[in-house]
Amino acid sequence: MSEATHDNLHNADGQDQMEQLDGVTIISQSVLEEIDNSNAEESEDDSIKEKHEIPVLDYDAMSMEALTDELEKLVNNEKVMAIKDHVEGIRKAFSDKYHHFIDEKKEEFLAQNNEEGLDFEYHFPLKNKFDGIYNAYKASKAKHFKQLQNNLEQNFAVREGLIDELKNLIDSGDSNIGDMFKKVNDIRERWKNAGAIPRDKYNILWNNYHFHIERFYDIMHLDKEARDLDLKHNLEQKQQIIAKAKELLNEEDVMKAFRELQLLHRVWKEEIGPVDREHREAIWDEFSEITKQMHDKREALYAVARGKETDNLAVKNEIIVLIEALGTEKIDSHSGWQAQIKKMEALREAFFKAGKVPAEETEETWAKFKNAVRAFNAHKNVFYKDIKHEQHENLTKKLELVEKAKSLKESTDFAATTPVMKKIQDDWKKIGHVPRKYSDSIWKDFKDACNAYFDRMHEAKNAETGEEVEAFEKKKAFLEELKSFTLTGEHKADLDAIKEHIATWKTFGKVPFNRRHIEGKFNKILDALFEKLSMSKKDTEMMRFSNRLEQMSDNDDKRALEQEQFFIRKKIDEVQSEIFQLENNIQFISSSSKGENPFIKEVQKNIERHKDDLKLWKEKLQQIKNM
Repeated sequence: MSEATHDNLHNADGQDQMEQLDGVTIISQSVLEEIDNSNAEESEDDSIKEKHEIPVLDYDAMSMEALTDELEKLVNNEKVMAIKDHVEGIRKAFSDKYHHFIDEKKEEFLAQNNEEGLDFEYHFPLKNKFDGIYNAYKASKAKHFKQLQNNLEQNFAVREGLIDELKNLIDSGDSNIGDMFKKVNDIRERWKNAGAIPRDKYNILWNNYHFHIERFYDIMHLDKEARDLDLKHNLEQKQQIIAKAKELLNEEDVMKAFRELQLLHRVWKEEIGPVDREHREAIWDEFSEITKQMHDKREALYAVARGKETDNLAVKNEIIVLIEALGTEKIDSHSGWQAQIKKMEALREAFFKAGKVPAEETEETWAKFKNAVRAFNAHKNVFYKDIKHEQHENLTKKLELVEKAKSLKESTDFAATTPVMKKIQDDWKKIGHVPRKYSDSIWKDFKDACNAYFDRMHEAKNAETGEEVEAFEKKKAFLEELKSFTLTGEHKADLDAIKEHIATWKTFGKVPFNRRHIEGKFNKILDALFEKLSMSKKDTEMMRFSNRLEQMSDNDDKRALEQEQFFIRKKIDEVQSEIFQLENNIQFISSSSKGENPFIKEVQKNIERHKDDLKLWKEKLQQIKNM
């Protein structure tokens, strides 16, 4: 709305002045429309003042954990209407990342489960936390709007009352212009502070108010001195507005300056009356020119932002090409795929950190990225699906060996059956991994069948001899002596003493097969002594293990050695499988949060502990092979 139409709606020259200012009016009118459209949502305190600025972050570059934390911080610490744009940006970024994450989990589930009738379900606690915070925000916003609507209606009633008061004052025919002028100024001051009203009632009420203000100015023509004083006062106020607007042109934060200029337009339009005809056009031209310059600065800022978004688009397209290439490389090992997965995580993180792209390109770019990642995961899942197929084939082979071992466990033809049972055990070692959910049960069935046979064989072959009984009695007596042995606290001396006891124990020789439990008692005493020594956990464990192996060897207990070897191989398989599972799971967690997430740190520590255990088990296996 131009100054001419603002100051004198019924003047005949209003249209002429509108035409003369046509070029500037288009710009200023767009600003005024923004003010009008936002009127119903403005707070009651709309005076020009410094406002708390909430920084807008690059939400697309943040992880789901960081987005949730940012949403929680805003909802707990900021006013609901001050964060509506921020919340919407966070919600969209979280939703995109979450659906992408769930799509990957679903593809992985389908790749690993071929059975019909299985429904995909994935529990993601972070999503529940995010939804809870977002729902709390929506509830607060609804409460705010309800209160705002009540305030708007109350303000509307106040303003209607002020219009009636103004109308009655003008219609009263009071001849004291000075007294009437004071009353009108009082009404204008109360009007200025009356607060916002419902948007759909704004224009009608505003025009009605100014209609009666213009009626008052018509009356004031009868008192030129009072009118001139008012016009002069209005001019001074608008000159102050212009001075403030010029200062805003130097403000570094262009968007902050633009918002303050909007408030200046509102004050100009709603709170300050007309100026005399002599200055009317010039002062409006000056204010409109400042508005045009601010508009140009904002457009320049938008142009820079659009240029940056175009650069970001080029970067993201390059990353998508790299992901597509990664999804076509031929990899035929688990370690190779682990390296590929790390490359994929780096590219994914780079994509999210690349920043915003032009709005018209957002959907297409996001779709291209998801398709590229989906293709990579599909390629990876084919590899692991083949591994799973191989494990099922291994399961079939091992089940056949279990049945064969069960069929021979009752045999009494030891000369003919023993070589067959040993071959069955050798064949078992050569077969690879089976699915984890079957591993323990089939190993137990196989071990029980083999043990049943070899226990019977040893019972038949190990009849007690006088020499073995004598060795048992010597060891029994030696155990009693050993119970009184105490450590001196001198590490080397105590270690030498324990080694001497072990050497003495070996000199007694073999004991009857059915009395070999005494070896366990001796080992238990040794374990207690080793615990008291200040040795590393690894050294202590290897010394115990070496002693047990020597006992098995001295007793010519091949079966015990074989069982120990089976057990160690099984532990190696279990630990390797656990490491693989942990490494495979950790890849799905956002790279940007891996450095800060305590859960991830704990998983990584767990992986390192498993790797230490794996090294220890492999050393034990090598020691058995060396024997």
